[in-house]
Amino acid sequence: MVIDCHYHLDERMLKTSDLIARMDETGVERIALIAGMVDPLPETPPIVIRMLQFLLTHSSLRFIGKAAAANFTDEGAINILGKIYKIYPDPDNEPVFSMIEKYPGRFYGWVFVNPRGKNDPLKEINAWAKSPGFIGIKAHPFWHRYNPSELLPVAEQAVRMNKPLLIHLGFNEHGDILELINTLPDLKLLLAHAAFPCYADTWTIIRKKKNICVDLSATAYVGEKIARDVIDYLGADRCFYGTDGPFGPHAADGKFDYGYLKRRIEKLFPSEKTRKSLLGENFAKFAGI
Repeated sequence: MVIDCHYHLDERMLKTSDLIARMDETGVERIALIAGMVDPLPETPPIVIRMLQFLLTHSSLRFIGKAAAANFTDEGAINILGKIYKIYPDPDNEPVFSMIEKYPGRFYGWVFVNPRGKNDPLKEINAWAKSPGFIGIKAHPFWHRYNPSELLPVAEQAVRMNKPLLIHLGFNEHGDILELINTLPDLKLLLAHAAFPCYADTWTIIRKKKNICVDLSATAYVGEKIARDVIDYLGADRCFYGTDGPFGPHAADGKFDYGYLKRRIEKLFPSEKTRKSLLGENFAKFAGI
């Protein structure tokens, strides 16, 4: 079964009917949905993507990449290429689980929490934990601006439930996972976008921790070289296919090219065994589905 482990539900960018049609065309059986947390974003120019990835994968230049990727306003919005986009402090999980109910057998759902938001994270998890398709917990220390250690109560709940925690790390204190993983060695932790933004520096920290994996989602953060490098370093069994849709390259119709990242995996990894592992088997085993 092919599973996209990382997709943001946003009808403004791609209608559900279009998404399901693209799933069928691409051969993706299921998607793990995440609530939207930002106003619709434009497609990032490829030259900007290549430059950002080059800067971030060279530790001596990462501070320049940080200046470009972590440009926040005092109100908590983000400035991307000179335009301001609102970030939602409390992403709405209801549409995700409504989608699962409406289309049984096609979707899973991450419960999105923010320890700095108005909603109590543990109450939010418990509100959806018994819903069909509940797959795990999602958090975004980067854009919600907090140290991952603030997720300790959430991570403890994840361990009790035997569910994974998906985290999008940030720079400096917003990417420091040491307290989290040292306090909870049994936590099933999934680092988004090949452990953006520190990549290999983070891979070194987690190399011997088999319960910490990465997804390969987002063309803006994960290029072909990064995908190859992380698989070479951690092993294919600890890397999962995801898209980060509906953000990313556009197809000829001007909408998100849902098949792009699946095609890239099939091109980069000709071994059928490796492709099957990356495209669904690894995540299914990790998430217990």
